[in-house]
This record gives sequence, C-alpha cells and structure tokens, in this order.
Amino acid sequence: MEFILKDATVAFANALRRRGMSQVPVFAIDSVTFYENNSAVFDEYIANRLGLIPLTSEGAHKADEEVLLSLEAEGPKMVCSKELKSYTPKVKCVYDNIPIIKLGEDRGIRLEAKARMGIGAEHAKFQAGIISYGYEADDKKNFKFMVESFGQVSPKTMLLRAAEGLKEKCDELNSQLKEI
Repeated sequence: MEFILKDATVAFANALRRRGMSQVPVFAIDSVTFYENNSAVFDEYIANRLGLIPLTSEGAHKADEEVLLSLEAEGPKMVCSKELKSYTPKVKCVYDNIPIIKLGEDRGIRLEAKARMGIGAEHAKFQAGIISYGYEADDKKNFKFMVESFGQVSPKTMLLRAAEGLKEKCDELNSQLKEI
C-alpha cells in the first residue's frame, strides 16, 4: 500500500511508522516442544524458523490466548508450512509453501508449537510488516509512505491500529497534563 501523508511533521511520520512496525499485535509461534527430531538440523534452528512463519487470525483474541499447532513428517521430502496443523481453525499459516526443513531418507520430525499474541517491539517474529517513508519531492511536509504487510493483517489494518495507538497515547498525555 502506498499513500501520501500531507502537512505532517517528521516526528509524526516517524511515530506512525514506528508504531505500525512495533506495536501492532499478531500471532507467532513462541515455544516448541520436540517429541522427535532425527534430522540433521538442531531443534533450536527449526524452532526459530517456525517462529518466523506468519500466522493469520480471524476475529478477536485475548492478549494471553495461546494456540497449539502440531507438525509430523517423514522423509524424504521438503516439509512446508502447509503441514503445520492448527488446533484452532481461526489461526493458521498465511502462506502454505514456506519451507521448514528438508528431511532425508528415514528421517522424521514430530513437534507441538504454541503461538501467542505479541508485538514487534518484543521480537521480530511478532512484527506485522514494514513501513517506510520518504519526502514527496522537495516538500518537507509531505511524506510518501509504503506499507508492506507480512500477511497477518492488511496494510490498512496496520495503519489503523498504529493510528489508534498514537491517539490513545496522546489522550493519555492530555489527561495527565490536565492533572498538573
């Protein structure tokens, strides 16, 4: 998504960018329990790859809600994200063909993963996408934004949640200033 933010300051443009990348909550795999892994790849490496697979979620979720996913595969084959099964149909992999691990002959993997909501400021696996901007021509008050979602939420939703978060912070500051 691309748009032009008109009559804004650099501080506001940067606050919108930073908030959209670091404060929009999304699901990501946070912990993995391995029951079997006789592949040539360490458990920690596989767990890291699983954490970076974007998960989409439908509807509203509680901040402390966890979702279980499982994976069981035997080689020889390339294991992809479509084989990661969610116990909650509303939370699933955004893309089906993300490679997880290539298993050789007589090699297998069996695991259970827990996904939870988090924000990009906590860890990159919880980042909803990338937001960048530059000046529009030579005008220092107009900014050309580019918003790229990783698929968990739409670019529009990223911006709306970022703007809502900025508004909440401004309202909080306003009420604190009135108390002084």
